[in-house]
Amino acid sequence: MTTSRSLLALIAGLTLTAPGVASAASPAGMWQTPEDHGLVEVYDCGGKLCGRIVTSDKLKAQPDLKDAANKDPALRDRPLKSLVLMRNFDGGPVRWRDGAIYRPQDGGTYKGSMELVDPNTLKLTGCVVAPLCKTQVWKRVK
Repeated sequence: MTTSRSLLALIAGLTLTAPGVASAASPAGMWQTPEDHGLVEVYDCGGKLCGRIVTSDKLKAQPDLKDAANKDPALRDRPLKSLVLMRNFDGGPVRWRDGAIYRPQDGGTYKGSMELVDPNTLKLTGCVVAPLCKTQVWKRVK
């Protein structure tokens, strides 16, 4: 009888903890970038992850700032606020790959990957071609 109770207690404990394990931290949320005190919202976009610009020091000073460095002249007049700069990151729960990262500072789009180092640290890497890559570490905004 004691063995049965111990087994039931173990099963109950595993059942109660399983959802916590299954719902590992997600990168969805608000992140602080190291450049220009930018804030980027990472969100689900059809089962993948995307990210958009929320604000930055430059946007606070000039709310109507445009995507002036875009390599496509037809896109240079679009506003930077709410601009989607991360698209189609696939994978998880810790590493995502095969995404695209747009960098408004130079108008370039780079092959991207990201890793949730811990619940509050996101490491993004953008590459022209490997090994020509640049990495940034973003911190979660609470």
